[in-house]
Order: sequence, then C-alpha cells, then structure tokens
Amino acid sequence: MTSLYRWVLCVTIFLAVGLGASRLLSQGAPKAPEQRNPNEAARSNQAANTAPSGAVDRGKYLVENVAMCEECHTPRDSGGNLDESRRLQGAPIWITPVHRTTNWSMRAPALAGFGEFTEQQGEDILERGVGPNGLPIQPPMHIYHMSHADAQAVIAYLRSLPGAYPVQQ
Repeated sequence: MTSLYRWVLCVTIFLAVGLGASRLLSQGAPKAPEQRNPNEAARSNQAANTAPSGAVDRGKYLVENVAMCEECHTPRDSGGNLDESRRLQGAPIWITPVHRTTNWSMRAPALAGFGEFTEQQGEDILERGVGPNGLPIQPPMHIYHMSHADAQAVIAYLRSLPGAYPVQQ
C-alpha cells in the first residue's frame, strides 16, 4: 500500500467519522432561530420571557451539551469517572498542558449554586472571557463569547442547582 493511498484512506475515514458525529449531534440540538417559522419563534421567545424554567432549561442544555462544564468542574472518582454525587462542585484539573505554561489553572471552581460569583462576573466570564480579577480566564477554561441571553440562561441554571458541598479530601 503506497503512502499516498494510506493518506487518502485516512482522510476519507476521518471525514466520514466527522460527518457521522456531526449528524448525531445535530439530531438532538434545538433548531436555530432562523430554521423555525416566525410564529414558533415568537411563541418560544414569549415562553422564555414568561417562564423562568425556559431559561433554566436552555442553561442546562448549554452547560451539559455544549460547554460540557462537568468535564472539569465535577470531581472524579478513583477510576477517573465523574462523581455525579458532587456534580459541578469544583475539582482539581485532571488534564495537563502539552507545553509548560505559567497561567494554567490547577483547579476548576464550583459552579453549582453560582455562589462564588456575582451576576456581572458570570456575564464577564461567559460573554467576554474575563475572570473576576479582571484578567483573561486561565486555560484550560475555554473562552466563550456567548450572547447575553445565553449567559443569563447558564447563570439561571447554575443558580438552580444546590450550592457547593464541603470539599471531600
């Protein structure tokens, strides 16, 4: 097998897997506003404005399925699995940078209950990537540029969760 043939085969497999994964992910995702009919979008916006649970549900979707906050903000058990009994309670960072860096965070803060941050700090983190200290948030945290409505939904969901429990050693 020539190296060109192997390269083409690998690229083809990579593209097929990527397309299959994106199709699976898009099946469970809500429709984008431009794909909805205008009446459905108006009803959805009205429901979100009148029912706080709409914002909480949207925030839950963003936290669990888009940002996947649990991966870093939930402690892991001895087997490396997420400890769901301490969901979003803060945890040591389990991944390390490929290249040494001085600004790598060693701990993900608790998010459940959102008691550690003010509303403005949460919006700054989620909309602008600016931490409570006014500096850019530290890796490995992703810098998000969420819309104001999505940031508020995430904050509403996190506030709906029970607050942080005592840290288990």
